[in-house]
Amino acid sequence: MSVTLLDRGSPMPLWAQLEADLRKRLEEGEFDRGFPTDLQLTAAYEVSRHTVREAVRHLNTSGLLKRERGRGTVVNRSEFEQSLGTLYSLFESVEAAGVDQTSEVLRLEVVSDPVAAAKLDVSKATKLVLLKRLRLAGGIPLAVDRAWLPHALAKHLLKVDWTRTALYAELAAADAPVPNHGWERLTPLLPAAGDRKLLQLGKTDAAFFLERLGCRDGRPVEWRTTVIRGDRYRFVTDWSAGSRSELRPAAI
Repeated sequence: MSVTLLDRGSPMPLWAQLEADLRKRLEEGEFDRGFPTDLQLTAAYEVSRHTVREAVRHLNTSGLLKRERGRGTVVNRSEFEQSLGTLYSLFESVEAAGVDQTSEVLRLEVVSDPVAAAKLDVSKATKLVLLKRLRLAGGIPLAVDRAWLPHALAKHLLKVDWTRTALYAELAAADAPVPNHGWERLTPLLPAAGDRKLLQLGKTDAAFFLERLGCRDGRPVEWRTTVIRGDRYRFVTDWSAGSRSELRPAAI
């Protein structure tokens, strides 16, 4: 590791100099493949472990770094961005970032689900196709995705290889209705134990809970809930004069 040694004659504390230099290197993407250990930084900068820990602590506080059990200090990057208020595919947003998106099917079956049926505006006894997947980006868990669709519209999905494809693409390929409008609700949450384990999150790690009703020309065709790792994905929105967004009570 080639570094610029710190100025011991400067009135600026060594830890602050180290923090500034590490911040610069982080912004340049130097540590994208892994952040050095405290011991490596101590040797490279010829400073005490106390100095290194103080600098790293400040970088953790600012959100640039984080400590993960079993991995030590890692760069905290929200790798994928998605614009709110648009119809989008998680598959496409990940692939657009230059990362391979794959899926592990956890459930793919015909079910009856009164909650999903109510969202889809069908009777409780209506047969639905449930597709539950662990979505991975670059081989690392990103989201646990559950989608319910009326069996009459989506029975062909039971034969699809979901390793590397998108739900909307498979609907389109079979001339099934693809959503062209709908609504989403985004809520922060601490995932349930099962989802937390799948996503490799700690007990205090937050995630996004995304609910989506997808409709085709006024007809509900998809009810989806997705738990997404908050440290790997972020949602953004564009606005302009005359546009309007609002915060709503959680009960709505």
